[in-house]
Amino acid sequence: MKLKEVICLKILMVYPSYPNTFWSFKYALKFISKRAALPPLGLLTVASYLPETWDLKLIDMNCEKLNDNDIKNADYVFVSAMTVQRESSIDVIKRCNSLGIPVIAGGPLFTMEPDTFNEIVDYFMLGEAEDLMDELVKDMEAHKLKRYYVQTSFCDIGKTPIPRWNLLKLKWYASMSIQYSRGCPYNCEFCDIGALSGRVPRQKNAKQIIGEIQSLYDVGWRKSIFFVDDNFIGNKSKLKKEVLPAIIEWQKTHKYPFTFYTEVSIDFSDDDELMKLMSESGFDRVFVGIETPDSESLKEANKYQNMKHDLEKSILKIQSFGFEVQGGFIVGFDSDMPTIFKRQFDFIQNNGVVTAMVGLLNAPRGSQLYEKLRSENRLLGEMTGDNVDAMTNIIPKMDPKVLVNGYKSLVDLLYDPKNYYKRLKEFLSVYKVPNLPKPRTSIPEIGAFLKSIFLLGIFGKERKEYWKILTWSLFKKPKVFSKAVTFAIYGYHFRKVAEKLSKSPRKGRLSET
Repeated sequence: MKLKEVICLKILMVYPSYPNTFWSFKYALKFISKRAALPPLGLLTVASYLPETWDLKLIDMNCEKLNDNDIKNADYVFVSAMTVQRESSIDVIKRCNSLGIPVIAGGPLFTMEPDTFNEIVDYFMLGEAEDLMDELVKDMEAHKLKRYYVQTSFCDIGKTPIPRWNLLKLKWYASMSIQYSRGCPYNCEFCDIGALSGRVPRQKNAKQIIGEIQSLYDVGWRKSIFFVDDNFIGNKSKLKKEVLPAIIEWQKTHKYPFTFYTEVSIDFSDDDELMKLMSESGFDRVFVGIETPDSESLKEANKYQNMKHDLEKSILKIQSFGFEVQGGFIVGFDSDMPTIFKRQFDFIQNNGVVTAMVGLLNAPRGSQLYEKLRSENRLLGEMTGDNVDAMTNIIPKMDPKVLVNGYKSLVDLLYDPKNYYKRLKEFLSVYKVPNLPKPRTSIPEIGAFLKSIFLLGIFGKERKEYWKILTWSLFKKPKVFSKAVTFAIYGYHFRKVAEKLSKSPRKGRLSET
């Protein structure tokens, strides 16, 4: 009997670096001695489809340098990236080209912009990879790869395996990430999720989610986990009946080793049962695309789910159930007047949205806005993917100088220590601390607190506000003291990002208008 030949390919998986952005938390990560906020979940998931006999190595360039020897030792290099990693991706691929190692590229960036990389990428994986992996592996083993592997339909994520956590150095990351669902039922004009993941939400089952949570527990993870879903509550019924009860049972059995955070739509505030179950599961943060308090701009953006709600009451209600509401905001809609900057500032301050990510309106490929503006000849190339670089690929209706200067002033005001700590106190005053078991304070957390005393409380420009919020929380609401420290550290990161933005010259695509 002839034995089947065992093929062992050497695969280098590269996650390109991203710039120092709002969500990178690079200035905050130094306090807890971490290198990156989150791991490359896409590559870890793809790795789970590759044969166990293959030699895999992961380089996350946000944590370590990519060396030429790593590339030379590989048979193939896998690259996956998002829009904000475009420049780094180009550099990585060109290095592979120069060393003669073929590149297989996939993920959101390459799916939406294959033409950008047509001259340098050897093989493309376009669309969701799950249903393409068997064919790709077979062709790799035969050394007969096709130029394009294209998935035009959306896969059944109920069959997606557990990511290969063993490829990571867990100690480098502030949080882990898993995915419960893909797709969003809403149809916001500026969003590309419909093109990437569809309008009909697809979910994993409760057994899968518990399996992934357990797998992280088994490798020793004990901190926060980010559910990367674009809208975690796309199917509320399944969450309430199956998934959240299973998570609650698991958390109780394991004495709540994890906290969770995710993204939801504003209608989260309509469902008291859902909010209660998510809080009991260990969720303590939700990101909500609030966008703007201006009803005309919401209408322009097809953000009808927000128009149907009193945004201020919705935010307050979510906060009262034990959640921090992280808000996404946009300026630069065609309907926006120069007064929008003051309106945005007042709304964010008055509602205690501590973590407020404000960006200029951009049009990503795959969005309805991109197609509309292309037909109007109002596009300026591709968006950078950096939400706080004062760049847009849109020719705005508002005077560009007014738009950019107003935007920079808004971000600068929001993260001025006095304003930041004022809304932090506003949030902590209404925040209901969940009645859940608290994990023991870790040594890195103690170290972060001591560093914050030194960097923020002694030498920081926010030192006066820092001591005021710590004193207030310690004596008035001691259960939120640890959160006050955490937000002080976050505030330092946001302030540094805002200072970098205010000093940056107005250049690039917007200036071409």
